[in-house]
Amino acid sequence: MEIAAPRAVWYVVSRDTEMITEHVHDALVQVRELRETLLGRLRFEGFSGSTRAISGTMALLTAAVMATPWFPAKTEAHLAGWASVLAVALCLNGGALAYWFWTDEVVDRDPRRLSPVLDALPPLFVGAIVTLALILHGLHEYLFGIWMCMFGLTNLASRNVVPRAICVVGLFYIACGALWLFSPRVSFLNPWPMGVVFFAGEWAGGIVLHLDHRRLDQLSASIGTQEKSYAEEE
Repeated sequence: MEIAAPRAVWYVVSRDTEMITEHVHDALVQVRELRETLLGRLRFEGFSGSTRAISGTMALLTAAVMATPWFPAKTEAHLAGWASVLAVALCLNGGALAYWFWTDEVVDRDPRRLSPVLDALPPLFVGAIVTLALILHGLHEYLFGIWMCMFGLTNLASRNVVPRAICVVGLFYIACGALWLFSPRVSFLNPWPMGVVFFAGEWAGGIVLHLDHRRLDQLSASIGTQEKSYAEEE
């Protein structure tokens, strides 16, 4: 009897220790799965908030240049000006996307991570077709409205992989585009409406993305701390 008691105590302690270890291991597995879910499948950082803000600022500055008296008041000159804005914006955002794709450890250069970008292409493609048709028919006055609606649709197309607040930005673009299309007196040679709308929309979208990236970084750090704590206990 004197030997049985210590053995019973040892058995109880050993069983409790094993249960605690198993609990810690399960918690660690859950934390790692949570990290994978939040930072892998749901997180998309290919859209850069800073490049959007830069693009919006560039559009406003371009509008200011085209509004000066010395800038040619010709449709061809204004088309070239807006085409240059589009080209630079595509390079900036494309560069940010490529950098994210090749350097992000979570993405691991998996092409499937680029599916949100593919979702945004149809509105851009349709917008390009309508733009070309309007130019060929000399209906340049409607271009700003089409472009605004096109940017609105591209924002709405990404609503499932970025904060839902981006829907407000998309609706803002569409509302401005509709207002332009139904306005009785509009002129393509007045660059301010497009410059101001694009500046406001891109800055708003950039702020939404920036705040979301910062929130997810903080969440990632918190999950990493919990994972480290459970690993040490294990």
